[in-house]
Amino acid sequence: MAHTPVNHPARPIYRALGGLIGLYLVLFGLLGFFASTGDPFFGQGDTQVLGQGTNLGFSLLSIVIGAVVLAGTVIGRNLDVLINQWSAYLIMVVSLGGLAFLRTDANIFNLSVATVIVLMLLSLALLMSGMYSKVGTDEEHEAWQKARLVL
Repeated sequence: MAHTPVNHPARPIYRALGGLIGLYLVLFGLLGFFASTGDPFFGQGDTQVLGQGTNLGFSLLSIVIGAVVLAGTVIGRNLDVLINQWSAYLIMVVSLGGLAFLRTDANIFNLSVATVIVLMLLSLALLMSGMYSKVGTDEEHEAWQKARLVL
């Protein structure tokens, strides 16, 4: 994509941001897993972790997504860009679905309004991290600069 920045000067910061988001998701998932152990997998109880509603299913999903984001951050080589962007889209779909079914029986992840807000903020930050941490050759950077300056 010509409009995605290549070799952005702040790419180490964006890559670290992606890693921190992955770490948060793993931590939240582990805390939620221990808090909801013994409850039904998609239970709709009052289990909360860090002020956010969760259940065993959502905790495991958070662990998986966070671990994938962390693995992508460690591996790098533009794999983190792809993983961060697609993970951000997945988190957005989950949060918007959770918002749509918040007070119904279809709220299988036991999300609360606070959880939806945090997920949306995390997904936007992860998407930004994916868009600005692309690494390329000097020729790719120059092509991006030329495409950026064309009106």
